Amino acid sequence: MISRCSNNLRLNAAKSRETVFQTHNARRKMIQLPPPCLNIEQVDRITVLGVVVNNRMTAADHVAELLSSCTKLLYALRVIRWHGLPQQSLKDVFRATVESKIQYAAPTWSGLCTAGDRVQLNARWQPTAILDIQKWP
Repeated sequence: MISRCSNNLRLNAAKSRETVFQTHNARRKMIQLPPPCLNIEQVDRITVLGVVVNNRMTAADHVAELLSSCTKLLYALRVIRWHGLPQQSLKDVFRATVESKIQYAAPTWSGLCTAGDRVQLNARWQPTAILDIQKWP
């Protein structure tokens, strides 16, 4: 543990990561800053309360993980449907898993979305997946 403050608080370097945020200007050269402590790792992205933020302050990494996770959940719902779960129960499970995952902290990460991220989200979650669940027998 490393002593950081005069108020007797200690920083646990094993659980700490450092991210240097870049500007959106691609022409600027990224300056590699030395970490404040030798034991703290510099990373390109961090997960804060379940939201992935990268060093460019975009939601691209979060959107990619979100789409991947929700695709897996939809597959699980298809398997459950195949085993005969009633439609209303399927909708309830959908709302509890997929919808809640998409909506979790959405006001936070949606502001970091680029146009490409929005296209990915809209292409994947518009009629094909969400409305498809209403057609399930």
